[in-house]
Amino acid sequence: MKQFLILIFTVLFGFQLYGQSFNDIKKSAEQGYAEAQYNLGVMYYNGEVTLTNKKQAFYWFKKSAEQGVAGAQYFLGGMYYKGEGTLTDKKQAFYWYKKSAEQGLAGAQLNLGVMYDEGEGTLTDKKQAFYWFKKSAEQGLVEAQYNLGLAYYNGEGTLTDKKQAFYWFKKSAEQGFAVAQYNLGLMYYNGEGTLTDKKQAAYLIKKSYENGLEVAKEFWNENELWKY
Repeated sequence: MKQFLILIFTVLFGFQLYGQSFNDIKKSAEQGYAEAQYNLGVMYYNGEVTLTNKKQAFYWFKKSAEQGVAGAQYFLGGMYYKGEGTLTDKKQAFYWYKKSAEQGLAGAQLNLGVMYDEGEGTLTDKKQAFYWFKKSAEQGLVEAQYNLGLAYYNGEGTLTDKKQAFYWFKKSAEQGFAVAQYNLGLMYYNGEGTLTDKKQAAYLIKKSYENGLEVAKEFWNENELWKY
């Protein structure tokens, strides 16, 4: 069941700065207010009330991140990772994801885990990957729950534990995550980490392909799961 790990780039959101126009926010940002700098970055990134400008978004996220705003650190990491508004730099992506993750931001914890797992911007460290996946999963992030399930299933960064793999795939699947539904279905089908239950396997694999996972449809047809 070795699957690709999931890394995310969450939709940008801003702080609530009530009654402030773009010009007000820009003025506050220029005066050094970290939340305004972050919001200005969001506005430039999304093209809200202004033209989309990734270089300006990067500039203001960096200003805000340097003042310790976790959200800005996370999105700055993403821009370095993807090369948006700046050159791709995995080491800088890792640096800013770590800053944000240490402040408890679930998305940053997930992405930091992936970078440790894949050895991107840092040395490969499966134990650190597992640590950060678990931190993020415990906050309810569906992708992290799936990644944590994989770590337990494959014994990467921790001992192999099919019951824990089942538990975390189930958490993720219950939030509608297609690949987790598929993997949970396979565990029911094969009796891994739980009792064999072909009916439940069929239900979950059907859910998975209805959510767009093509491999689930292939498994459904090949194993004639409509029988259950």
